[in-house]
Amino acid sequence: MNTTGFAKCAGALLALATFSACGAASTVAPSSPALGSSYAYVGRTLFVNGKPVTAARPPSGTLPRYATILPDRHSKAKYEYVFSYYGTYASIFNYPKSVQQIGSIYGDGGQGCTNALYGYGKKIMWNVGGQNAITEYKVPSTPIKTLSVNYYFPSSCAMNTSGDLAVGILYASGAGGGDVVIFKNGSGSGRSYTTPLDEEFFDGYDNKGNLFADGFTGNRSGFALVELPKGSSKFVKINTSNSVQFPGSVQWDGTYLTVFDQVANAMYQYTVSGTTATLKNTIQFQGSSDCAQTWIVKGLVYCGDAGNNNGEVFKYPAGGSPVATFTGNFDFPLGVTAAQK
Repeated sequence: MNTTGFAKCAGALLALATFSACGAASTVAPSSPALGSSYAYVGRTLFVNGKPVTAARPPSGTLPRYATILPDRHSKAKYEYVFSYYGTYASIFNYPKSVQQIGSIYGDGGQGCTNALYGYGKKIMWNVGGQNAITEYKVPSTPIKTLSVNYYFPSSCAMNTSGDLAVGILYASGAGGGDVVIFKNGSGSGRSYTTPLDEEFFDGYDNKGNLFADGFTGNRSGFALVELPKGSSKFVKINTSNSVQFPGSVQWDGTYLTVFDQVANAMYQYTVSGTTATLKNTIQFQGSSDCAQTWIVKGLVYCGDAGNNNGEVFKYPAGGSPVATFTGNFDFPLGVTAAQK
């Protein structure tokens, strides 16, 4: 990883006391808290203003633009959400009707998920934006309810077909780092599960109800993929047949379990048997800098690009160069998801 120009922390010496609670929803756009601010590393995990993030690298300041494709005339309204840095905002789009931003949800940030394994979620979406900020929305932007966890710092989420919500804990000053909290039917206080991970970055369910998550292990040094088999109470480590450099989104694509590698700029398609994930295909992406979170819909994959500070659209499973780039306001994007009314 290129860390030139940025300070590295040795071990976990960065004082987590610098954490502050994410701001509540505001009526005006916040000032930019991420771009141009302080960056540091604890092991291989990037910290921005003292808070851990799931991106592999800071923004580069390069903002490439690509041509859009023809508008979609479907009757159902589709929405894409690009989540910026914690406590800032989510930028709302209605691609492929347009690449122009159509709205914002202030106070949001981090990552998102919906009630679909892949594709456009139905009527709702969730945002996990860091401390005390797990919020369900009615599409496109009406808050429904808020959940909480007893750990700092929740960052990822995934839903199964039964409506259970899994929230991953990226970092914790004490116990809890790498845990996953599952809220039955997306409500209640949640049940915490310990994983082999030191830090949990992303999670996703497959079509059988098995929950997968990735992150760092080995004293925050090496990539690991783990699984909570359906009906089990214990996560197990899954061995991948290839090397993954940096944890990225974990998502079912209708055929394969996929894991994105933020450093390699590639998405790996796996079949999983027992505790082994066998690589079947590698999808390479060009033009993006750091897809901190990706979201797959039929024929496309959306990228919240922390490195280019924008949102991008790629063909799936073709990969290659972006077919479109969202135009709007971004502040160190960490997440992306998609839903429809």
